[in-house]
Amino acid sequence: MCRVDLNFTRFEADATVVALPPDLAVLMVGVAARQAASPTAMMQAQLPPVHSMPDWFAPAHGCFNLAVARLIATPLCGARE
Repeated sequence: MCRVDLNFTRFEADATVVALPPDLAVLMVGVAARQAASPTAMMQAQLPPVHSMPDWFAPAHGCFNLAVARLIATPLCGARE
């Protein structure tokens, strides 16, 4: 039987740690602020929420596929119990 070693280190032992420059953080905050203040974002924020999508992943009957659930739950003809 072949053994597989599943223990591994998450980081390279000889990797150097690199810090991002603070200017990059300031740049990213500025970009996010400008995007949030754009006319498109402001119009989008004023739109009412739309809930027209049916709740596909949590149906009222509790089954992902009701037809298959009924088929599985139905006993076969002549099957022994």
